[in-house]
Order: sequence, then structure tokens, then C-alpha cells
Amino acid sequence: MDKDIQTWLYDILLSIDEIDSYFEPDKRFFEVYRNDIKTKRAVERDIEIIGEAVNRILKKDSKFQLDNAQKIIGTRNRIAHGYDNVSDDLIWSIIINHLPKLKEEISLLLKE
Repeated sequence: MDKDIQTWLYDILLSIDEIDSYFEPDKRFFEVYRNDIKTKRAVERDIEIIGEAVNRILKKDSKFQLDNAQKIIGTRNRIAHGYDNVSDDLIWSIIINHLPKLKEEISLLLKE
């Protein structure tokens, strides 16, 4: 695997792990997240990093297979440029539903 792509995949994993670290185990509650501006901004920044890493991967190798790559990049752009249209519900859905799947996918790619 290309060294740059490998580095960006590790950046994605690191950002997902950082997001996980913002929450105590078994205490992920939407209301707590919604009312904690520092955690919200930290999560949004990590999602931006994930999106930028995916963008760099695809610029280097447009045929690189990564589920939902365009949606990940689109979410990054929405947070960075349309910050006033980012809902807590959307980010929470990403945290709960999408990041665990992405983490698994990236981990598998790095094992190849």
C-alpha cells in the first residue's frame, strides 16, 4: 500500500479513537453531547480530519475503495463551510452509526 495512503488511513483511525475517548464507556448520551460545546467542536474537528484524509486518499488514488467516501468528504465540507447547517442529530448519528463501521473498514484495509 502507498505510504501516504497508509498514513492517512492511520489518521482516520486516530480521529475515530479520539472521538471515542470523549465519551465515558457505556455513557454515550445524546443530551450530554448536545449540551457540551467543547465536545461538539472536538468531534466536528475530528470528522473534518477524517473527511480531509479521505479526500487526500482519493486524490492520490481515485480508484481506492472506501465505503461512503463521497459522503464522508461531503460531511467534512458541510462542517467546514456550512457550519451553521450542521445539526447535533446528524453528528450524533455519525458517531453512533457510521464511525464504528468506518473504523472496522479502515482496520481491515490496514491489515491487507
